[in-house]
Amino acid sequence: MSSSSTEQTSRPNRLAAAAAVAGVEALGLLAGGVYMLVKALTDGTGDLTGALTGAVTLVALGLIPLAAARGLWLCRSWSRGPAVITQILALPVAWQMLQADSAMIPAGIVLGVLAVTGLVLLVNPATTEALGIRRPGQDTP
Repeated sequence: MSSSSTEQTSRPNRLAAAAAVAGVEALGLLAGGVYMLVKALTDGTGDLTGALTGAVTLVALGLIPLAAARGLWLCRSWSRGPAVITQILALPVAWQMLQADSAMIPAGIVLGVLAVTGLVLLVNPATTEALGIRRPGQDTP
């Protein structure tokens, strides 16, 4: 039996769903960054340096949940940390979006639901077990 088959754990539905949540968040950040980049380059008005910095920042931030989503899909224990941090950081962003008096409110609702759903999925015992993460005091196999 090869070592890769012994490392591979069955992926519970909750872990697949957590990977999907992280993937959706990554796509949102990447799309936002690309949108800002295109707008900055074609608009011609405003602060080009600031817009480019914002665009690059969004793209860079999108790579974190993208890597986490891939890691969760492949049942890698390291991926839970970046995924949890992404969900925690998304909550205040969602809150700020909900405070706006604009079309950002529906986006804030979606982001808030994604973040809470992601957190619930990531701390689920089936998810932590599939990732090989043991609770404090849990015996090693």
